[in-house]
Amino acid sequence: MGGKGKHPDKALTTVKIRALSEAGRYADGNGLYLVVEPSGSKRWLLRTVVQGRRRDIGLGGFSLVSLAEAREKALDYRKLARDGGDPIAERRKVTSEIPNFAEAAERVHAEHKATWKNDKHAAQWISSLNRYAVPHLGSRPIDQITTPDVLRALAPIWLAKPETARRVRQRIGTVLDWAKAAGHRSGDNPVDGVVKGLPKQGERDEHHAALPYDEVPGFVARLQTGDSGEIARLAFEFLILTAARTGEVLGAEWREIDEAQALWVIPAKRMKAGREHRVPLSGRAREVLTSARSRSGNSGLIFPGRSGAKPLSNMVFLMALRRMEVATTAHGFRSSFRDWAAEATNLPREVAEMALAHAIENRVEAAYRRGDLLAKRRDLMDQWAGFITPS
Repeated sequence: MGGKGKHPDKALTTVKIRALSEAGRYADGNGLYLVVEPSGSKRWLLRTVVQGRRRDIGLGGFSLVSLAEAREKALDYRKLARDGGDPIAERRKVTSEIPNFAEAAERVHAEHKATWKNDKHAAQWISSLNRYAVPHLGSRPIDQITTPDVLRALAPIWLAKPETARRVRQRIGTVLDWAKAAGHRSGDNPVDGVVKGLPKQGERDEHHAALPYDEVPGFVARLQTGDSGEIARLAFEFLILTAARTGEVLGAEWREIDEAQALWVIPAKRMKAGREHRVPLSGRAREVLTSARSRSGNSGLIFPGRSGAKPLSNMVFLMALRRMEVATTAHGFRSSFRDWAAEATNLPREVAEMALAHAIENRVEAAYRRGDLLAKRRDLMDQWAGFITPS
């Protein structure tokens, strides 16, 4: 606490500061003070003369501004005041140029929007941040966000919504990387170490319940005679036959079908990995397409909704599963296919992985494998069709 006698000079140390608990103002020297609030929080204060008037200037909390940084800031402000400047006005000017997290997120969204695959993905990107990150980080200047701040934003959804939480973490990191590149931040990205403070999540595909592969033929037989709409049944069977993702099937267009080569060529913009994917069409898959052609009218979509202009709802498969009282997900049939390929065929592992359009994790392997194993995948898909829809 303040007192008479020799003025202190660098009286504080980090150890002393951490030990302080009694509310009050503690002098470090040259007008710099550490203020300990009754709540226990600690902040820096510079008392100096600005243009003939004594002014108190806040320098930030101890949790964000270290002792060395506070001394450096205090020195810069004293020099500015000594030269007739106004540190408070200068700080306001600088602070006004640094966006808060919400503003930075909007800027990143606007700058990256053209690079995303579709408008839906762009909308999801910013809406997830607005919903889960902005309530915790939104008003905070982008240069003051720390790992504990990010932890507080992610903790409520880390286990409850694991996939969403991972995406939000990645998107927060993107905003903070942009801030550093734009000159608004320095140092490491606080997202990098945040997982160490969070509980371990389960396996990524844990929530995609899957049928044992030997139950898939029975499911397909029930599906074909079920009470879902005809287009919905055809779409669901096509999804299983091609081991494709829900969005890939629902958005499929007739122009993507190469009838001469018996291929479904999904453009890169509709693929999760952003690469064109060729799907060999088995005989049964082609029969499904023939049936769909007679029911899709003039629509460019293979599996249109009622209006013909838009695809079926992404809830259509879930509703079919509920009506059939089957405890699985549409995505889970990809797992069923993968298990079957591993246990019931002699084809190499990479053939099934390519059939699922999975990225090759081994970079060396990926660099040298230029083809997509189409001939082997055609054999695999023919075997799968024969297994799930025996004649």
